[in-house]
Parts: sequence; C-alpha cells; structure tokens
Amino acid sequence: MATQPFDDRDGLIWFNGDLVPWRDASVHVLTHALHYASSVFEGERVYGGSIFKLTEHSQRLADSARLLGFTLPCSVDDLDRATEAVCKANGIVDGYVRPIAWRGSEMMGVSAQATRINLAIATWPWPSYFAPEARLHGIRLKTAPWRRPAPDTAPVHAKAAGLYMICTLSKHAVEDQGYDDALMLDWRGRVAESTGANIFLVFGDGRLHTPVPDCFLNGITRQTVIALARERGIEVVERPITPNELANATEVFLTGTAAEVTPVGSIDDHRYTPGEITRTLIEDYTRLTTRAARQAVPAA
Repeated sequence: MATQPFDDRDGLIWFNGDLVPWRDASVHVLTHALHYASSVFEGERVYGGSIFKLTEHSQRLADSARLLGFTLPCSVDDLDRATEAVCKANGIVDGYVRPIAWRGSEMMGVSAQATRINLAIATWPWPSYFAPEARLHGIRLKTAPWRRPAPDTAPVHAKAAGLYMICTLSKHAVEDQGYDDALMLDWRGRVAESTGANIFLVFGDGRLHTPVPDCFLNGITRQTVIALARERGIEVVERPITPNELANATEVFLTGTAAEVTPVGSIDDHRYTPGEITRTLIEDYTRLTTRAARQAVPAA
C-alpha cells in the first residue's frame, strides 16, 4: 500500500535550532552523511503526549555521535527540550520521533573534520510497526543473508545509519519471500537480533534467554523488558545462543521502540505460540508506557 512520502508532509521539523516547515527541511546532495554514512539517529515513541524514556534516547544519540567522532551541537537536556517542543508543535499525542545528527557538506572526502554537525528532529503519528494481525499470531522471521559485524570492524554500539544497510538488505530479501522480518546472526554465526529489534526466547526451563549485546545495541526497550521480567520473578539469562537452539524454544518475542513487545510465530521452519511470559510482558510494557504518559507533566 502506498504511503505519503516523507518529504511531502504538513507539519514542522526542528532543524538546527529552529522549527521549520516540513517541506523546507532539506540538505544538499553533497552532504557528507549521504556519501560516507557519517550520521547517527534515534527512534522514540510518544504515548499520551509523553515521550517514553526521552533522556535515555537523547543520551544514546550523544554517545553514538561520540563513537563516530563528533559532538552534538547541544546538550542532552537541550535535546530533550527540543524534542518536546517539536512534538507539541505538531500536536503529537501518540506517535514516533526521529532525531538525527549528521556531518554536513562543507567537505567532501573520507576525512571531514571541519564539517558542520547538523541536528534535526521529526515526529509523526505512527501505529504498530508490524501489522496488528501479524502481532496477534506472531510475526514470521527468516534467517538473514547478512550478519552483524564484529565489534573490532565497526562502531557496533552506536545507532549509526551505516550499520542499518545490512538490515535493509536482509529485510528486503526475506520480505520478497513473504516473511515479516529477518533474524540477524552475528559474525560468529550466533543469534543476534532482528533487523531493528532485540530478541528473547523462552525454553523449557521457564527462564528468559537473550543474546549478549556485544556486537549490537543493548536496546532501551530491551533493558526495560529485562527489568519488567525480573520484577515478575522471571530469571533472565544473557548468553550466547546458537541457531540450533531455535528448535527448542517454546516462546520467542522481539523488543524495540518501534516493535514494543512483538511475539514471533516462526523462525525459518520452527514454530512458536505466544505464551504466558510473552503475554505478561506485553501487558506489563503497555501498563508501563500508559502509566508514564499519565504521570508526565505537559511541556510548557
């Protein structure tokens, strides 16, 4: 189904300190980030007018920028305030927020020390990342043709735009075969994550298992769900997980800002049924985001 292009919408985008008309928030074709992937970004959710875990996301954007060798042109606190301002200006009650920072067009070449660091924040209404019917029964994953790189080959702990190229390639490859998303393995052949969310598995021991995030993001939603599970007395085991273990899992789900808590119905030829632990954590996460929205103080 066709959607409205993201360069042709009404609204305002926070762009280098100013709220500008959506269609005017543009960059030059020789922007360094376009050619050399020198950009970092975040994905945030708005619930009931409140941006969930806002400061954690702002801090991660700043940390990602430092890993790519540049500093944001504002403080984390200023970034929080700017994010709240753009959401208020666009009247976002339930939606998605995309902050992005990048090197500009002042230099063209691999070395770009003198480029300006730009910062923009866009927000828009956004429903569930996966189709509601897919989430109800569990989404279908297929092992990706690409793998997560080793930590000594890329800034794997940054939410860097360039690291998502293999995710796009992998997701396109499996979508062409009728799947919802791809399961990414790491460079060693171990289970890592999906193309944009962390993964959890339940085995017969009743514990919650998840890969060690040594070559991919330790997601903010991942950390939140681990805390919710432990509050429930569910033991969480962070460990290496191999693909041959997928056959023994009884429940599988993904976590992410966009995905929230999404059940997985199958990976390759393995089938799963969303069970008690998955349902409980979906309910707890929904309750948490709802409570955070109710407790939030509206921005002045």
